[in-house]
Amino acid sequence: MTETTLERLRQDARDELAALIELRCRLGEDPWVFLPDLPSVDEQVVATLREDRLHSERWRTIRARAYHPAARGGDIAKFEFELLREIALEHPELSSAVWSVLDRVPSRW
Repeated sequence: MTETTLERLRQDARDELAALIELRCRLGEDPWVFLPDLPSVDEQVVATLREDRLHSERWRTIRARAYHPAARGGDIAKFEFELLREIALEHPELSSAVWSVLDRVPSRW
């Protein structure tokens, strides 16, 4: 990924988060309450990259197996780890955000 592309993704993430903050404020929510729960800009970029990968044939098939009702316990966590790990390896500048997102993946769903 070029620096320009990463910066574009970060700007898109900032815009998305700003729109979400504005919406929640207009709905009467207290920003001091919900702001700590929002993802960082880089975490939002990771979420976007994750979503893009889920549409690829490779990851779509693996996800279907992991999330299948007959899947073994831990298959979902393993799937999420592998998917997010690949993002971290391809985009080292997002590694901290990837590991932060991984901290919130339950070990068994």
